[in-house]
Order: sequence, then C-alpha cells, then structure tokens
Amino acid sequence: MKIKNTTALQLILASALLSTPFVSSAEDSSDVIKVIDNNWSSQKVLARVAGALLEKIGRDVEIVPADTQGQFAAMGTGDLHLQMEVWEGSMAASFSKEVDAGRMADAGSHTATTREDWWYPNYVEEICPGLPDYKALNDCAEKLSVPETAPNARYLAGPVDWHPEDVERIKALGLNVTIVNAGSADALFGELKSAAKRKEPIILFNWAPNWVGAAYPGKFIEFPRRDDENKCVTDPSWGVNPDMANDCGAAVGGYLKKGVWSDFSKTWPCAYKLVENMDFTGEMIDAAAALVDVDGLDHDEAAEAWIESNQDIVDSWMPECSK
Repeated sequence: MKIKNTTALQLILASALLSTPFVSSAEDSSDVIKVIDNNWSSQKVLARVAGALLEKIGRDVEIVPADTQGQFAAMGTGDLHLQMEVWEGSMAASFSKEVDAGRMADAGSHTATTREDWWYPNYVEEICPGLPDYKALNDCAEKLSVPETAPNARYLAGPVDWHPEDVERIKALGLNVTIVNAGSADALFGELKSAAKRKEPIILFNWAPNWVGAAYPGKFIEFPRRDDENKCVTDPSWGVNPDMANDCGAAVGGYLKKGVWSDFSKTWPCAYKLVENMDFTGEMIDAAAALVDVDGLDHDEAAEAWIESNQDIVDSWMPECSK
C-alpha cells in the first residue's frame, strides 16, 4: 500500500489476513484506488484497514492526505476515491453537495452514530456549575479564560478546516468566547491531558465515537437542539436568533458514512462491494483510535492490530466476487 507524503511506505498486513488470499475480480480496473487520510486517529486507522482489505482482493491502493473540506471537491473530480468517515456534523453540507450533483456516491452508513461538539471533562462543572447549559459559558467566561482570551472564555477547537461554522455560532448565540485552534488532534488532546492532570478548566472540541470519553469522563455542551431538516444552518429565521444561522448545536446521533467517487462502483465493482460491506460500530472505532492514542501504536501498526483482533468480522466483509 502506497502512503503518499509519509515515511511509512508499506502497511504490514497481519499474518492472519495474509493466510487466505483472495483473487481479484476480473471486472475491476487496475487503476490505483486513492483512499483519503485525514488528521485524526480513528480515520487514519480505518483508512489503512480499508486499504489493507482492498489490497487483499488484489487492488492497488494509495493513502492520500486531504483536508476535511477540500477532500469532497477532489472526490467529485475523481482525484480521490474513498472516504471511510463522513461525519454528519462537520461534513454533511460538502458531502451532500457532491452527491446531489452526481459527482460522489453514498456507499452506506456505519452502525456507529456520531456526535461532535464542544465538550469538557466533568471536573469543570466544579468551576462552572451551570454547565452543560451553553448559557453558563457567559456566566463563567472569566473562570474559563486564559491570558490570551481574557475576559472571554477559551474554546479550544480543532484545526481551522474542521468546524468553520463555530465563528458564526458564537456570534449567533452571543457568547463571550474566543476560539483558539489546535493544529491537530494530537495537539488538541495533548492540551486536554495537561489540563486534566492539573484540574484546570478547559472547553474543547471532541467527538464520539472516540477514545477520550473512556479516559476522561465528560459531557458535551448543550446548545439549542438542531432541527431534523437542518434549517438551523440553512434558514437564519429558524431558531433562537431570527437574524443568523448556526444558532444551534451539532447533530446528535448523526450519521457516519462511507463516501466514494461517483464512478467507483463502475470502475471497481468488486472493491465497491467490499466497501459497502465494511461496517464499524462505535465500540470498534473507539478501539481503533485507542490503539494509537492510548497504546501508542502508529497508524499502520494499529490497522494491523485491529485486523488481527477482528478477523471474523473482516472475513464476513469479504464479498463473494473476491473469492
């Protein structure tokens, strides 16, 4: 498996995975399948698991880094082909745009459902007892501040391309909050570990499924609930602020989908069946991320270890056309 722009050039497959080789479907193109690599652990591991299984059925695979918004346009033009984690909360608009235009296809939902929003470890309620109600952020702004944001509370967000709507949410809800962006998921959770060790106040971006909740019990901030039709985002007149959109929280119980280039199923029909079959539960994703963020494996090693530990599941995903 080629991994673009990284030093790890090959994913070492688990011996169990190699033990029963599959034959490539003659219908599939020999073109390389380019699997997207984003900047958080579970996605990186799932991308490499998918790549390993696609290689098992005879496909050539390249793991290609891409940011969370630009990736969809690149998939729409066929420059990238597979995303294993399409999160409703942060990606729905960009994903739906490409699907509606016929440039991408929905390859099915994982069993796992998602939530991604502002979050804090439970001890922060001792500092700001009004949490998790979002209105408490203003009541406790100075207590939740750092020197660079005072007197505003600090919200430690992920990389700038993850949730650009946070800027509008703060304005729409009149929050005395300043965003500080972490450069990566590692930086984000590095600050959480440091703050939790000293019981310092911290409000940060988090998501589920993820390993964090098990290691650091906490809660999501409860913003006004998003409506099922997503009018909070599309219709400024909807919600608590009649003049601005994004006056709500992210989706609760959102989807986690697999997205592919629109011609994927025509170009690699057998590989597409495999992608359709791949289905991760929240617990499976938690475990995949923990292999990196708790156990300290690199992403290639984590993918190998995950496959070894879930061989029966992996075998059940293999399509008839590959046997």
